[in-house]
Amino acid sequence: MTELMLKYFRSKQQEVQSEKVYESQCPFCSMQCKMQLIKQKVVSRTTYKTIGVDNPTTQGRLCVKGMNAHQHAYHRDRIMTPLLKKEGQFVPISWDEAMEVIRSKFSKIQKEDGMDALSVYGSASLTNEEAYLLGKLARVGLKTKHIDYNGRLCMASAATGANQSFGVDRGFTNSLQEVPYTRCIILAGTNIAECQPTIMPYFEEAKENGAYIIAIDPRETATTEIADLHLQNKPGTDVTLAAALLKIIVEEKLIDEEFLEDRVNGFEKVAQQLDALDLDECADRTGIPKKQLYQAALTFGQEESGMIFTARGIEQQTNGTMAVRGFINLLLATGKIGKPYSGYGAITGQGNGQGAREHGQKADQLPGYRSIENIDDRTYIAQVWGTEEAKLPGKGVSAYEMFEEIDRGSITAMFIMCSNPVISNPNAHFVKQSLEKLKFLVTVDLFLSETAQLADLVLPASSYLEDQGTMTNVEGRVTLREASHPLPGEVKHDWEIMSEIARVMGEGDKFSYQSSEDIFEELRVATRGGRADYYGITYEKIRQNQGILWPCPTINSNGTERLFEEKFAHTDGKALMAQLEIQSEEKKVQLSTQFPLYLTTGRVMSHYLTGEQTRKSPSLAAREIESYMEIHPDTGERYHLKDRMLVRITSPYGSIVVRSRWSNHIREDTIFVPFHWGGEQNVNRLVADELDPLCRMPGFKVTAVHIEPAVNREEILLENSGALYQKK
Repeated sequence: MTELMLKYFRSKQQEVQSEKVYESQCPFCSMQCKMQLIKQKVVSRTTYKTIGVDNPTTQGRLCVKGMNAHQHAYHRDRIMTPLLKKEGQFVPISWDEAMEVIRSKFSKIQKEDGMDALSVYGSASLTNEEAYLLGKLARVGLKTKHIDYNGRLCMASAATGANQSFGVDRGFTNSLQEVPYTRCIILAGTNIAECQPTIMPYFEEAKENGAYIIAIDPRETATTEIADLHLQNKPGTDVTLAAALLKIIVEEKLIDEEFLEDRVNGFEKVAQQLDALDLDECADRTGIPKKQLYQAALTFGQEESGMIFTARGIEQQTNGTMAVRGFINLLLATGKIGKPYSGYGAITGQGNGQGAREHGQKADQLPGYRSIENIDDRTYIAQVWGTEEAKLPGKGVSAYEMFEEIDRGSITAMFIMCSNPVISNPNAHFVKQSLEKLKFLVTVDLFLSETAQLADLVLPASSYLEDQGTMTNVEGRVTLREASHPLPGEVKHDWEIMSEIARVMGEGDKFSYQSSEDIFEELRVATRGGRADYYGITYEKIRQNQGILWPCPTINSNGTERLFEEKFAHTDGKALMAQLEIQSEEKKVQLSTQFPLYLTTGRVMSHYLTGEQTRKSPSLAAREIESYMEIHPDTGERYHLKDRMLVRITSPYGSIVVRSRWSNHIREDTIFVPFHWGGEQNVNRLVADELDPLCRMPGFKVTAVHIEPAVNREEILLENSGALYQKK
């Protein structure tokens, strides 16, 4: 072989072996799986491969979404430059032009309509640094009280319930490493097998070790398959169910009297309330045989350890906070909290659902889970931010209520950060119509989502591959998402965008950051002494320990693996049991001749939230190309439907069209529709705008509906254009 040929083959070999490795974390669910993206050039073709990286939470596991996440980051439709709408069309502009438009429009609105006419809508997919900065931007940079975020639609019930019962909300009171060794597990309204697949091995190991698993869900799912007992209750009856289980535990003398005496307030009043509860009526109301109620209660009460995990199934209801507190009551009554292998876990939905609700995106909140209405909290944060306490705005309204304020005319501009409220909110027609009334709408996003299409100005967001920062996962473990991938096009980091807006609004001296770590250093100080105390956490410590479970109040601390071992977070050190308002549950959603079926919503494994990212991944989109209605065959026949036919679903709030999918795994009085699609398949068009009075959570999981064959498709499309809609 000639020397020339050898050089040729060596060059080809080098070309084949050329690769780059990017460290990251999955951008989707709260497991926040660590991973590497390997970009390899093979001759003239570039290939991508994602592999899991070992970590304390998922030990290197990945699900199908994580393995294909990069596809949306490289998608051709990704926004690469600021876009300004001119005569109905988006045109590229420079960053300087974009910032001048924001300065001019925001300043004019502040002058004409007042400071609170500006509003900010955030996201639980942001890093901790960005969530923190967004709250600061709203209150210092824009001087408005109106900020909330899409976590209000996801974790609000669990957060409020835990805060009321325990005095603090960290999602999990224990680490996941304890799950395999508990004796009884209740999974209430959670389909972890599809929503958080990489958590499943913990529960499978628990089952192998002899744990008794109780699943509560109107549907049979991949999660209920691992259960020893499936309580297939009617949608919306979770408060009654929790109360019935507690009544049996009390009557069978399975309570921990010493624990209740020493560490819990409110048990006596709860016990008195339970006296009037009729178990036969509970069985009828929930649709669960009385025998199964006893089986569940006795098993949980008799075992020496137990854990309860809740998720959207019981939380996304207009009494979701009460449902969460009802299940926490079971733990407190039996003393199964603050001990090895016993505790509570809220299965967080979004990637940073935990951290994003701790650092100031919520209307009533300041960083570190401080209250915006507490003078001491306000004074402390004002000092950290270099401003005066009196200059900090007060409490605003919740996410959905901001759209009502737009409709009333008191909010006239909105800045939306990495969220798609047109699809994710209830009463979705109304949300869209409200946004169309704004004088000025700015969105920051990867794509022209359904919401971004309504914007006057769209700014390109950085993806998970490029955006470094900390995320707080399902356990409350603060992790560091490394991000070495270069920014494409003219994309800026999200924190840079916020800092630039603060600068043009005259507050740049308070936003002079050079990196995400700079922001985190300020966040550490802002959270010091708060309920969510991150002060002892640093980037270096996270790297050394592969994450830190907060609270971590000092530099010498390595975090807190198990909460409440000695005391709860209320001022007296005791937990508080909740009296359950069962009567209000009966009136919540009533079936009728006009609307005779329950509709419940949820996720499928291959998609995430509004689907804006996963539907840009060909490998994921191909698994579920359209929405569908899961319905029991007997119910389908009663309504003259066939499997795989187009069906119109109607509620008092709207109508959608999806394809039917027959299943024996759902109650006959219930249908299920996933929420990852927009347009005429947007199931949130059907959901009412009633909110939980305690946490302002909409009732996504229970809606009364009517179904019928969709015969005239053109008529359906006209109806779904919104022309027939009137706000109730």
